[in-house]
Amino acid sequence: QVQLAESGGGSVQAGGSLSLSCAASQFTNSAICMGWFRQAPGKEREAVATIYGLTGTTKYADSVKGRFSISRADAKDTVALQMSGLKPEDTAMYYCAAVRRGGNCLLNVTMYTDWGQGTQVTVSS
Repeated sequence: QVQLAESGGGSVQAGGSLSLSCAASQFTNSAICMGWFRQAPGKEREAVATIYGLTGTTKYADSVKGRFSISRADAKDTVALQMSGLKPEDTAMYYCAAVRRGGNCLLNVTMYTDWGQGTQVTVSS
């Protein structure tokens, strides 16, 4: 099991930027997919972006392409999500998740087995 702890988030006006960070018990140079997911009130949890520990290969949901960036942070075993051009519809609880897997980190909520507690992102218009 991969232990995860999110940080960052908060409130920002539309058009602003925020960064999220997820510290994992293991990730860098590991066959582990990590991703950011979000869930707005009354909606299903959806994938935002994923990254593979061995190669750094990334995938993004269409709704965030060009605005969000997922990366391996300088700190070992940490994944960052840089969000810019934020919109009110980005408001949600954001979760970090992980799964041990040999690549192809799909944007699929059900594939991920280990989850963080979540951090709130609120974008006001």
